[in-house]
Amino acid sequence: MRLAFFGDVMGRSGRKALSDHLPRLRRRLALDFIVVNAENAAGGFGVTEAICEEIFDLGADVITTGNHAYDQRDSLDMFDRERRLLRPANFPASNPGRGAGLYGAGDGRSVLVVHLHGQRFMNPMDDPVPALEREMEGLMLGREADAIIVDMHAEASSEKYSLGQYLDGRVSLVVGTHTHVPTADTQIFPRGTAFQCDAGMCGDYDSVIGMEKDGPVARFTTKLPGNRLQPASGEGTVCGVYVVTDDRTGLAVHAEPIRVGGRLIEQQPAPVER
Repeated sequence: MRLAFFGDVMGRSGRKALSDHLPRLRRRLALDFIVVNAENAAGGFGVTEAICEEIFDLGADVITTGNHAYDQRDSLDMFDRERRLLRPANFPASNPGRGAGLYGAGDGRSVLVVHLHGQRFMNPMDDPVPALEREMEGLMLGREADAIIVDMHAEASSEKYSLGQYLDGRVSLVVGTHTHVPTADTQIFPRGTAFQCDAGMCGDYDSVIGMEKDGPVARFTTKLPGNRLQPASGEGTVCGVYVVTDDRTGLAVHAEPIRVGGRLIEQQPAPVER
């Protein structure tokens, strides 16, 4: 299978960048399945039902979120109604929504997507490993699921690496989100799991991790709270990772970063034959 995961969509700039580039990338790379993290898509804080529909219309099969999942309180009920929208699996079980799902690709194959939330330097949260094992129980890669994608929404790179190594050989891709900076460590671990510590964001990089520069810089230099932070509005870059899996095992045979548009040095993968 040909899979793509795109990092945190930040505000209007990120949504426009996704709109400009995702349909073309889907055609060019002949993508079978796409996951988009959209936890900052609504003005930098959360996501709305209208924005979800916009992203699905662009070609996304599943949307993940993170610590800002519930920031748009008027949209909380969509987490129960829309099974393609995930919140972290280690959120309290009573929270709206679900943390994983088994989804059909266009050609009839199946993809399990599991969404987790880190513990280090984040809000207190349940241990992600028991939640992960619960969601994966009875679903084996290459048998019940043709591919398995895990989005680890976490601050600490060590936590993301530990999860990736723990899952090596059991899933197709472990990819980090949350820090909004694409890492240069795209690789395939020894047992066949693709990994990138952070997918980066879809948004304007002439910013402070997606926010207009003046507010964060003032807070950093003066220690005063200042006004509410606003998403940067310049040209956005689409960032993510492209993975090709073995049709028999579901393990990765190819992995590359994606960086298109905006300010960052471009990295456009070439289509890979299965």
